[in-house]
Amino acid sequence: MSQSAARALNQMSREALSRRALLKATGLAWVDALSPESVLAGNAELPSHWTAEYWVPKDGLKLYMFRKRRAAPRPGEPSLPVVLFAHGSSLSARPTYDLSVPGRGEYSMMNVFAAAGFDTWAIDFEGYGRSPLGNGNSDVRTGVADLEAALPVLERETAQSRFHFYGESSGALRVAAFAMARPERVDRLVLTAFTYTGRGSSTLTQRGKQLEYYRTHRWRKRDRATIDSIYSRDKPGTTDPAVAAAVAAIELSYGPNVPTGTYLDMTANLPVVDPSKVLAPTLLVRGQYDGIATMEDLLDFFSRLPNADRQFSIIPNAAHAVGTSYNRQLLWHVTLSFLRMPSALPLQPAQPRN
Repeated sequence: MSQSAARALNQMSREALSRRALLKATGLAWVDALSPESVLAGNAELPSHWTAEYWVPKDGLKLYMFRKRRAAPRPGEPSLPVVLFAHGSSLSARPTYDLSVPGRGEYSMMNVFAAAGFDTWAIDFEGYGRSPLGNGNSDVRTGVADLEAALPVLERETAQSRFHFYGESSGALRVAAFAMARPERVDRLVLTAFTYTGRGSSTLTQRGKQLEYYRTHRWRKRDRATIDSIYSRDKPGTTDPAVAAAVAAIELSYGPNVPTGTYLDMTANLPVVDPSKVLAPTLLVRGQYDGIATMEDLLDFFSRLPNADRQFSIIPNAAHAVGTSYNRQLLWHVTLSFLRMPSALPLQPAQPRN
């Protein structure tokens, strides 16, 4: 072997080892058979993980919860950090966070976070997916009660009492409202596709034209066109069209309707979250072209959060459905980094000068 070839081989080996060390340090060393670059870019699918399903009792109903982690829990092993994912107004939990789009790469946030060492959970709120609707319309307040009902199951299965919460769109409203009500239960909070007062929102202005319908009906139509609009209404080219097809194939099997509660809240009752009462460390994420909230509205919310452990991230060339956008790997990165941050130290006593 020539000296130049040997130097090139050594360089390639050092780069490969460096990448592997970085991935291992960040909990992203999934399997050697996959290129780290292709996984982080969302171009390769991760191997399957251990999964389980649960039913949460609540006021005579049973709400569906899904769990995914790298391997089955073993007696005596240390608990993994827990993150619970909360879906939005038009889709249930698994198509939002555990989606498979054959031939298009990795789309499951639960796969990514499970591979990164988290114990991941997702819940179908009342009236969505496999969870029945009670006597109401599954508004934000009902979602808080759903999360409250899930706590005993989470505690029993994970042996923990504090959890990370991640919400998208009205799911972000639900977990933020839960963080207000039960701050002692929230470790870190991630709010994506969030809205605060709704001022200047093009999406909510359009949605408000149906306000009277939301006031007088418990259900609204959710057809293929509605699902398509989630990914195309703000900016074409931010999401692979195959995503909408994959989501619709699942969601429409649950029926043509979803509850009206969060649409009513977002068009008539905002703000439903008081930022001054959200005490947890918080990451606020906005897709660059998201029409659900203006930058001014979100910056106003962000400025009122009392915890200095907070971050605001903008995902470029993404819109409302940032978690399934072409740039979803950027969301994975900022969220994993935030959830892995150590707790800040308190102020230390001033030291006397020499």
